Amino acid sequence: MKRLHMMGILLGVGAVVGLSACTQETQNQIGRSVQNWTGTNGILEVYAGPTLVKRFLEVDKISTAMGTDDKTARPYRYGYGKIDLNLNGKVDPGEKRVYFEISDYSTSYVFYESP
Repeated sequence: MKRLHMMGILLGVGAVVGLSACTQETQNQIGRSVQNWTGTNGILEVYAGPTLVKRFLEVDKISTAMGTDDKTARPYRYGYGKIDLNLNGKVDPGEKRVYFEISDYSTSYVFYESP
């Protein structure tokens, strides 16, 4: 029994070391694959300075755009969510599911899972 416990600890340490050796993008891809499998109910908020200007509800994931030919990551993220037109934090009649893109360079945003 003690031997199995020790093997479990060694495997856990090995997984942590292996994951830390991955690039940040690889870690993000692993995280997204787990997130995609488990599902989310995310909220994306976009800010102009300290002011909230857009909110998307029921976002299932935000993906990194990849080049068609070179397969390199592009400097923006994209996804789908229901736009919260009146910024009241709930989906009202007429607030539809829309596609959105956010820039890595100039968009101040917060993405989080709905509590």
